[in-house]
Formats: sequence, structure tokens, C-alpha cells
Amino acid sequence: MTITRRLMVLASAAAVGFAGMVGAAHAFEPKKPIDFVIMAGPGGGADQIARFLQSVAEKKDMTSRPLVPNNKGGGSGAEALIALSTTNDPDHTILVTLNSFFTTPLRQPNLGIDIQTFTPVAMMAVDPFVLWVHKDSGITTFEQWLETVKAAGGEYVMGGTGKGQEDSIVIAFMSDAFGFKVKYIPYDGGGAVAKDLAGQQIMATVNNPAEAKGFYEAGDFVPLLAFSDERIPGIDVPTMKEKGHDFSYYNQRAVVGAPGMSDDAAAYYQKLFADIYNTEEWQGYMESESLSPLWMNPDEQRAYWETQVANHKALLAAMGE
Repeated sequence: MTITRRLMVLASAAAVGFAGMVGAAHAFEPKKPIDFVIMAGPGGGADQIARFLQSVAEKKDMTSRPLVPNNKGGGSGAEALIALSTTNDPDHTILVTLNSFFTTPLRQPNLGIDIQTFTPVAMMAVDPFVLWVHKDSGITTFEQWLETVKAAGGEYVMGGTGKGQEDSIVIAFMSDAFGFKVKYIPYDGGGAVAKDLAGQQIMATVNNPAEAKGFYEAGDFVPLLAFSDERIPGIDVPTMKEKGHDFSYYNQRAVVGAPGMSDDAAAYYQKLFADIYNTEEWQGYMESESLSPLWMNPDEQRAYWETQVANHKALLAAMGE
């Protein structure tokens, strides 16, 4: 099963067209600070992106009221989904999502969350995954790592965000493809995962490049394998496909609105994030953080959600979830 950025047409220029389509005139203006909920804990990729988006909006005075980042990563993002679904002010509540937007409702059906009731705002990018080890491990190639993991007989310790979420899906696929077992420790966010690899409380991770960037640039982390369609510039390690398995996996970096958001409010936020998408700051951020552009209009986003739910249902089933 391939979760790839090519599931939809890559079209950075579409953001320009969509910004014009929603138009400058709209009946809605925020009347109070906007609750900018983040579906993960502090320090991870979603948190970093939310705070960068907030900083661009503030720097360029793009909103009449501020975006206020609000981390709700509990329960593999269930806390955030519940917050959006139960808000009494949907016109002032938006969410930064990752793939737990798809997996958490599948794994926790008792939540009663139907993601198609949420309001499409913006698909800002998709984020690849990379296998990382600490430099002190002495491992420099995927083949060395594979030999080490197999020799550990199931005692090799890896960490990742949540259970049945992105990191565990990638690790489970890799484990099945190459025939090994590991001990998996779930965390609320990628920032904590990266810190524990830096402190060598865990032995390897599959963090996104942005989450591992500081440690990689300091020479503490060694990349071994990328789960992307092509090699990642600046990291340049083999892909899973080069190892004989047609598998790539990306984390969505998107913004959605609460269920029940008014059409005018939706148009306001769609234009806001289209404008942010087109800034030099966001375009530069995508390049520096190894993000792949994947702009979508609202109809494309809903179709993407449907596709991703089906794909993740199959991946979770393969994991026994």
C-alpha cells in the first residue's frame, strides 16, 4: 500500500488561482482570537508548522485577530478532534492536522468522529519520513541497522508518535517487509521522540526531517532510509523503493475547520491560508524543512480524505489494529 504525494496532482500554482477564486470580499471577520488547535504535542512537526504559520500571519498582519496555537495531542489526537467537534464557536476554531486525522477515528470508533463533517481549509504540504539512529550507535547504513535489529531478537527499542499512528505504521510496514521485531514506545509528539533519541533512551526513530533537523545538523543523528518517492535533498539516503519495496508514506500538513463552520468563515480561512501558502516565507520553509508542496482546493481535500481513510484502514488491518 503506497501513501504518496502523487495521489493528488501537485499544483503549487493552484494556490494562486484558489486565492483569487475565494476573492478578497467576504462577510466574515474574526471577532476574537482564533483557537489554532494542534493535533500533537509541543516540538513535533505539526507544532513547528502551526507556529510558523502563526508567525507569518502575524508578521504580515494577515488576520484581524491572532491565531493562538493550542496543543491537544492526547489520545493520539483524539483530544483535538473532540475539541473541534464540541466547540461552541466553530467560526473561531481551526485545526492543524496530521495523518492521525484519519487513523484515530478508525482506531477509536467510540469517539463518533466523522472527518467529512469537518471543514476543508488548506492542504499546505506533505512531510516524508526518515529512519534515524544516534551517531554513537556506530551504524551508518540501513544494512548495518537491519543486522543489528535482527540480532537483538525483539529487544531493539524504537519510539514514535502514538500507537496506530504515522510512525508506528511506517515501522510496522518495515518490520513486516524485512522480517524483524522491535519494542515500540509511543509518545504524544515528534519533538519528544527526537529528544529521547538524542538522549539515547531509544535506539531509532522514523521522525520527519523537520523534527530531527537540529540534531542532524549538529551531527547527533544519522539518517539511514527515506520513505519518500525520491531521495530527499540534503539528506540523500536510499528510499524504501530502492530496497525493493514499493512503499512511500507522507504525513499531511493541513488545516481544517470545525464542523458547523459557516460558509463565510470557511471562505475567510481558505483565503488566509492560500495567501500564507503563496508567501516567500512558506515557500522557503517547505524547501528548508524537506516538505513537498501539495495544494488542494476544498473538493480535492474531501476526496483526499476519503482516499486516505481507505488506505489507512487497509494499513491498520495489516497491523492487526
